Amino acid sequence: MASNKAAVRKLLDQMKREGRTALTAPEGKLVCDAYEITVPKEGLATSATEAAKLGRKIGFPVVMKIVSPEILHKTEAGGVIVGVKSAPEAQKAYAKIVANAKKYNRKAKILGVQIQQMIGGGQEVIIGAVTDPSFGKLVAFGLGGILVEVMKDVTFRLAPTSRQEAASMLDSLQASEILKGVRGAAGVDRKALANLIQNVSKLVSDFPEISEMDLNPVFAGPKSAVAADVRIVLDWNPPPQRYRPSQATIVAQMNRIMRPDAVAVIGASPEDGKIGNSVMKNLINGGYAGTIYPIHPSASEILGRKAYRSVREVPGVIDVAVFAIPAKFVAGVLREVGEKKIPGAILIPSGFAETGNVEGQLEIQAIGREYGVRLMGPNIYGYYYTPQNLCATFCTPYDYKGKTALSSQSGGIGMAIIGYSRSAKMGVSAIVGVGNKADLDEDDLLTFFEQDDNTDVIAMHCEDLKDGRSFAEVAKRVSKKKPVVVLKAGRTAMGARAASSHTGALAGNDKIYEDILRQSGVIRAPGLRDMLDYARGLPKLPTPKGENVLIITGAGGSGVLLSDACVMNGLNLMRMPPDLDKAFRAFIPPFGAAGNPVDITGGEPPATYKNTIRLGLEDPRIHAIILGYWHTIITPPMVFAKLVVEVVEEMKAKGIEKPIVASLAGDVQVEEAAEHLYDNGIPSYPYTTEIPVAVLGAKYRWARGAGLIK
Repeated sequence: MASNKAAVRKLLDQMKREGRTALTAPEGKLVCDAYEITVPKEGLATSATEAAKLGRKIGFPVVMKIVSPEILHKTEAGGVIVGVKSAPEAQKAYAKIVANAKKYNRKAKILGVQIQQMIGGGQEVIIGAVTDPSFGKLVAFGLGGILVEVMKDVTFRLAPTSRQEAASMLDSLQASEILKGVRGAAGVDRKALANLIQNVSKLVSDFPEISEMDLNPVFAGPKSAVAADVRIVLDWNPPPQRYRPSQATIVAQMNRIMRPDAVAVIGASPEDGKIGNSVMKNLINGGYAGTIYPIHPSASEILGRKAYRSVREVPGVIDVAVFAIPAKFVAGVLREVGEKKIPGAILIPSGFAETGNVEGQLEIQAIGREYGVRLMGPNIYGYYYTPQNLCATFCTPYDYKGKTALSSQSGGIGMAIIGYSRSAKMGVSAIVGVGNKADLDEDDLLTFFEQDDNTDVIAMHCEDLKDGRSFAEVAKRVSKKKPVVVLKAGRTAMGARAASSHTGALAGNDKIYEDILRQSGVIRAPGLRDMLDYARGLPKLPTPKGENVLIITGAGGSGVLLSDACVMNGLNLMRMPPDLDKAFRAFIPPFGAAGNPVDITGGEPPATYKNTIRLGLEDPRIHAIILGYWHTIITPPMVFAKLVVEVVEEMKAKGIEKPIVASLAGDVQVEEAAEHLYDNGIPSYPYTTEIPVAVLGAKYRWARGAGLIK
């Protein structure tokens, strides 16, 4: 698109000199014209006579609106009259609008009345922009008009947005079908709408001082999209961009932090029950093979390691310093760490921003920045990196290695992660606490795990993202290679923000997270258990090669619930071809049901399960299988589990691998059977039909986002 940045810059500079933060309607039109944002014909009248003259020039009927920098919500002020049909009506309307405006705000500066070509017909939508504290500039699209804040059917994208992303916004609304045309009505001009979205996104990206913007309503017809009203709000003190090192720098720093050759424990203690003692024991007992330097003001040795009074006295190179000292001493010791050129500081102590000590956190943040020390925390339990047998935490050493990396912002959630993963024998590559995130954030972790051969899946709990834009950009890249699962806490806490525009009012915190995370290819987990189940199950499942999902069940009730779960998780239950239907019927009793689900009934022997599962794996039209087992005497739980593993291994030997999940209903014996299946690479769950399907659905969401399903 062509844009006249110079014209907009000239206008905004003039407004800054005047101390104004809201554009008038004529100024809004100038900005829109500069960025090819289609608006109606219009003019500014400063008298009733001029109003009548402009109305004749533009062509009646017209819309008349008050023009005042102090009156943004014109309708509320009685400052809008639509359908003015003649010159005499225009003169009367002028007088009425000005009188209403003065009554609404006696101090308002009245610049005149805008005479605007009356636009109608088509679908009313809103296009706007808002500045989010975490994600920065966002563009919004939704149903518009007077009900926009009631319906709240709106979607967000990072600005600037691509043409493809702009077009995708039209299909992201709950009422997207309306835009395509319903009950004989013509659909909207999708290209024109996408152009407007893209142009708005470029405008607000080019000018950081534009904090909020509304085009509402935009009348979208079959051959055009015209913004009937423009509202632009400025902020002359936009928040500064967060400091971000280069990707190469982050990788170099994180490699030394996660794979250290030498660790210093500041506050190491010989006393049981002290955090510094627990950290030392965990490093030693966990099998860490690198050098450990205890730092203590008076001890000569701790747990068989020579102790030093300060990191300055340590003769060798140190990669990471783990802090286990009170908060009040951290800043001073951190300077010593910086002077020693230690690249990473793991700040276990609490007593910073989480307790109201914001100044203390800003101080250590500044010190870290001054010396180039990356800070993990403060207020964390530490971190694990199992390929190095590294347990830099006061928690117990980890004993199940694997390729899932987990992080948490909360210490309590971190303990739940540790407990679940240990109980479920879920192999992990890393468990990291990020706490207050004075420096290191989730995007730093993603950058490391992206290139870490020991990590295949990344799962993160967060309460906020300090730099959501950076996270989204990194996640969009990483999720093409590895699944990224996020549990975002605080779905309802923020609500709608106080704002001067409709778009700003609609920008509820969670809605933004929902849209931007989806745009970035992230799998959002609805709850903690979901995140942990996804983290455990996703590495087990091969990538599906297509969308066709088949259910094989021994209980009709389970089949219905599994089918419902498929719909809820966006999975496609394949329509059974006649030849495949016939093939399944050869194995099941006459009173069973083929189709999808395939109901083999509960009284069938192991051979029926074997034959139907084998057929499902062999047929190339089936891309994933969901098993619904019902506990019977004829086919007991462990018999079922072992035969499933046998068939899967048989097919794997032939080069056939498909994602399979299982739901087991029965007495307590199904727990052992589910564990056996999981141990052999088949995510399986007793007493639930929802969880296995949700795990499969998560795998599908990732595969689609990564472009792996054609």
